[in-house]
Amino acid sequence: MFANKTPWIVLLVLWMIGSTWWHVCKIKQLCANDAQPAAQAVAVEPDLETTPSDADGYTIADGSLFRLELPGNFSFAKSGANANINTLGGSLESLVTYLKANPDRMLDITGYYSPSETNTSTFANLGLARAEGIKQYLIQKGISAASLTTKGVERNLSFTPKGDSLRGGLDFAFSGAEPARAATESVTTTSPAPITLTAPTTEADLAASVKFKSVFEPIDLYFPLGEANYIKTPETKKFFDEAAKYLTEHKDKKLRLTGYTDNSGPDDVNMRLSHDRANDVKLKLRKSGINNEQIIVEAKGEADPKADNSTISGRKANRRVTVVVIQ
Repeated sequence: MFANKTPWIVLLVLWMIGSTWWHVCKIKQLCANDAQPAAQAVAVEPDLETTPSDADGYTIADGSLFRLELPGNFSFAKSGANANINTLGGSLESLVTYLKANPDRMLDITGYYSPSETNTSTFANLGLARAEGIKQYLIQKGISAASLTTKGVERNLSFTPKGDSLRGGLDFAFSGAEPARAATESVTTTSPAPITLTAPTTEADLAASVKFKSVFEPIDLYFPLGEANYIKTPETKKFFDEAAKYLTEHKDKKLRLTGYTDNSGPDDVNMRLSHDRANDVKLKLRKSGINNEQIIVEAKGEADPKADNSTISGRKANRRVTVVVIQ
């Protein structure tokens, strides 16, 4: 009778062993010698629908010779070639001044473009078009075209959640003969300001907001980004007409011009730019008949800000020349 039950017992034992192996090795995956399929490496393309952070800002540097730190970055419309410089959160004035002071330094501009973008420019690729756009901007500021080189490079760029614009798209590198002096070495700092300015938002709006009351009450003259020519308005004309008349009649009185900048760029560069702005106004006043001895020029650079330098509107308000007749 036992012999007749042997095959069933054997089958039962084999079933129990098989069930145990399946549960332990296949379900629990606890069998050390049970080979598992090798995981395949998958190349994951960066998400193009994320907004890059500007928390770290953007820096343009020439080793220890020059450093410009900006809180923002260049912005481009998708498939667009023109950079929106307003998104930098600062100005390129110090870069322009540095290149002018060091003509032997070459600035190599790299423009980036995404394979998902469409090149509608006349250049070989959209990256080159973007680099050429900023090159033309610098040329208009007085930089020699011979000191600027451009190229376009394809890369995966990060777009806004809407997918209609991107941050970045440009890189800068310096080459060529190094300057004999390192007086331009600096780190941009942010200084506290007494007020936060939310409006007006353009230099033209700021100039239009100035009202003439008396030649003995200071008025501010405003300047487009990186320029030394102030924006003329009917109110500034009234001031200078009255000032010229008063100073002609009172040869012992003087008019004071005080130049200021925002806090973007090295201190010495800002000081020089503030002097250039005030001196430019002086030259125009000389043509109106005011004696040279009656005009005092002061330069204060980024000192005494009238608005918050951490905002675009505030920096625009700080780029000014204050004019007043001294009683």
